Amino acid sequence: MVLAILGVLLQVADGAAQLSEFGAAIGASFTAIGAGYGISRIGASAMEAIARQPEASGDIRSNMIVSAALIEGVSFFAVIVCALVLFV
Repeated sequence: MVLAILGVLLQVADGAAQLSEFGAAIGASFTAIGAGYGISRIGASAMEAIARQPEASGDIRSNMIVSAALIEGVSFFAVIVCALVLFV
């Protein structure tokens, strides 16, 4: 009886491993797409803001770079977590 339950658990664990690999790949791709979209929105908004107020271009540019770096850092962290799921 115990061996039958163990066999079922091993089959479920094998299926869950394949599902987790698929989930990690999907998560990494959504993270990259989301980060690209977010950074492009920041760039577009910054260009519009600079066009409206050219005298504030230095402040706008520095805020844009900080925001893009934060988004990139979070997406890099998420991609690393997904890679750890795939390879560990």
